[in-house]
Amino acid sequence: MPDLSPVFAELRQILAPYAPHLSANRDDAQELYLDTRHLQKNKKPLFFGAVQVKKSYVSFHLMPVYAQPDLLAAASPELKARMQGKSCFNFKAVEPALFAELAALTKAGYASYKAQGFVP
Repeated sequence: MPDLSPVFAELRQILAPYAPHLSANRDDAQELYLDTRHLQKNKKPLFFGAVQVKKSYVSFHLMPVYAQPDLLAAASPELKARMQGKSCFNFKAVEPALFAELAALTKAGYASYKAQGFVP
């Protein structure tokens, strides 16, 4: 099994700055899971994002790109190639250029949620 801790650490750094404004459901060496404090109609909080260590890769989930697909319009083909589904990106190694792009996408996603009143 590959050592994914450097990948997790780098991806966690992208998501961690938003944690003070959100609710961390889980924050440990395997996962950082963040919900907004906005309750949906089903009385559950709106998901923002997560970083999770899986068996052979690290997943970066970013729900704003599911809610607002236009956020992905400027995403590079290389980043889109890492997508699994509509809001998940998988990585097996540290990729600085893609991580920088993902950080910008996360910032835009937070701004989108803020404009919709989901986050402060």
